[in-house]
Amino acid sequence: MFSFFKKKESVIESVEVKHIEEDYQDIEPIAKYFHTQTGITFDKQITILKSKVTSFCKQRKIYSFQTLFKDIQSNQELKQELIDYLTTNETYFYREFSQITELVALVKNQPENIKILCAPSATGEEPYSIAIALLEAGVSAKNIDIIGIDINQEALTKAKTAVFTQRNVRNLSPSIIHNYFMKKNDSYALKADIKSLVTFKLANIFDDSFKNLGKFDFIFSRNMLIYFDKETKQKAKDILESMRKSNKYDIFFGHADLF
Repeated sequence: MFSFFKKKESVIESVEVKHIEEDYQDIEPIAKYFHTQTGITFDKQITILKSKVTSFCKQRKIYSFQTLFKDIQSNQELKQELIDYLTTNETYFYREFSQITELVALVKNQPENIKILCAPSATGEEPYSIAIALLEAGVSAKNIDIIGIDINQEALTKAKTAVFTQRNVRNLSPSIIHNYFMKKNDSYALKADIKSLVTFKLANIFDDSFKNLGKFDFIFSRNMLIYFDKETKQKAKDILESMRKSNKYDIFFGHADLF
């Protein structure tokens, strides 16, 4: 008996692999658009901007700056993601505390409600610092009305959650941490009654709607202007000054916000 083996022919299918051409060269249109939308300039950090936007694109399988530029003009969610990605900054409680001390001295003897603006508010450390300092000075919670604004939605979400790390609270005394935070493992959650003193809003000072926030007794705008060119700094300063209830008190700018 003979066994016959039929040899199977191996068929090699030709699979065409589509090669996607990447183009991460011309960052200028995005840089200009970002500046127009936010006031922030990367003129002296264009290499850093290019690197960060390239990473942003690759994470989302966007294969060219041209495609990204087109998409962010029609896709508000993607535009906000890019803003969040490019405006993330570290901050901490009681930063440049001498200015907060100056504010407290001006506020504590005033019986009426005091309205304070923090622009930007980042992840909440500054407006919460002001609230804590005012309470520590004996200012009644019912007289404290603080609004924190930022263009970074992710930062505002963290601010509203108000859970911080040891690094964020490193300047605070043990007694303040005990009085205003609940510690769990390595996290410090701000107590609800302190959180209630601050309202956070997604806002851009260059939008017409910004002035709908009303007028303020005191304005903190620290370490925002450092990202603007000279012309935009002056524009931002004029807008913020127009938000004051009176000219009696100067705006609190950061030490690096030079004009």
